Amino acid sequence: MPAAASLAAGVLLAALAGCTTAPPTQVTSPGRSTATVPSTPSTPSTPPAPPSPTPPPEPRCRAEAEALSLPQQAGQLVMVGVDGSLSAGERDAITSHHLGSVILMGSSDRGVARTAVLTDTIGDLADRIGILIAVDQEGGLVQRLKGSGFDTIPAAADQAKLSAAKLTKRATGWGEQLAAAGVHLNLAPVADVVPKANSRTNQPIAKLRRGYGSDPSTVSEHVRAFVAGMHAGGVGAAVKHFPGLGAVKGNTDFASDVVDATTTADSELLTPFSDAVADGVDAVMVSSAIYRKIDPDRLATFSPTVIGLLREWGFEQVVVSDDLGAAKALAEVPGRDRAADFVAAGGDLAITVDPKVAGPMVEGLVQRAEEDADFAGRLVESTTRVLALKDDYGLIDCR
Repeated sequence: MPAAASLAAGVLLAALAGCTTAPPTQVTSPGRSTATVPSTPSTPSTPPAPPSPTPPPEPRCRAEAEALSLPQQAGQLVMVGVDGSLSAGERDAITSHHLGSVILMGSSDRGVARTAVLTDTIGDLADRIGILIAVDQEGGLVQRLKGSGFDTIPAAADQAKLSAAKLTKRATGWGEQLAAAGVHLNLAPVADVVPKANSRTNQPIAKLRRGYGSDPSTVSEHVRAFVAGMHAGGVGAAVKHFPGLGAVKGNTDFASDVVDATTTADSELLTPFSDAVADGVDAVMVSSAIYRKIDPDRLATFSPTVIGLLREWGFEQVVVSDDLGAAKALAEVPGRDRAADFVAAGGDLAITVDPKVAGPMVEGLVQRAEEDADFAGRLVESTTRVLALKDDYGLIDCR
């Protein structure tokens, strides 16, 4: 075929193969006549599909929490007091209501070895998951466990005279003694800042020498040092009593309507707590006072606003109550409502030093979960946090 004819045929085929709606384009070959062919349109680009959002990882121990029955979940959220030896009433409260935590009460001089026998006996009562053993081992007037193998711990007011490094070293020894005795969680240190103006009138902290002082940065430094020592000794720590009992006069254990009229949500008095949260403290205990400038209508224990501050700071660990069993501040609240109201407000682990209140607390949690699906979800959420704490200290293996 002649070259010109070959070119014409190629052009014709190209024209037939193209999209007839495309605009023509001039094609010129040197020394030959100009021909027009439609251009092939570019394929419309389809934007790539956005990547599927990656679901957030399931919280540790969530599956284990969901596998529990409703009464078992409720039992994980109540910590009962054991005063001295394990009485029949205390034993029954633990076994009848699937209780997952115990706080050692009273003042014991049985020493490390005999305390370990007691904690082993308590552990043998566990339902499906090990029992978390807690104690108030602050020092000074608030040292529950004494005797052979336990150091005499100075009050926080005296601990404040130590350097941070020395306090951590001393607290490491105290933590090791607690771990040897079978204790998993120390409900200490006190992170409350007592303003100088309150130093003579503040009953729960200053009068008992339980605090590290009036300067928030100094208190924070010593709280950090104490917690670091507990962790090094193999024991968890719970700072207390959020958002602080330093600006009150009365003690919620013995007085009702204890009110803080000055502390705000952004007060520097909260610094030791926010620093402890940032450092990864295991738990935060909430007080039973009323904070008029944060939530004037509810005890802090039952306040979503107060507990919500901790969650806003990113705290996803356990929020524990102060005593909800025998404390005077709770006298007007029915026993069945105490743990349920605390969990509804965002709390996780409710303490009762009175074993007789443990049963009503568990029953109240179960009943409210049966009546309210949202609350049932809160029960799972709190159970997950408690089980994660137990996982940290070898009481369950969450995979």
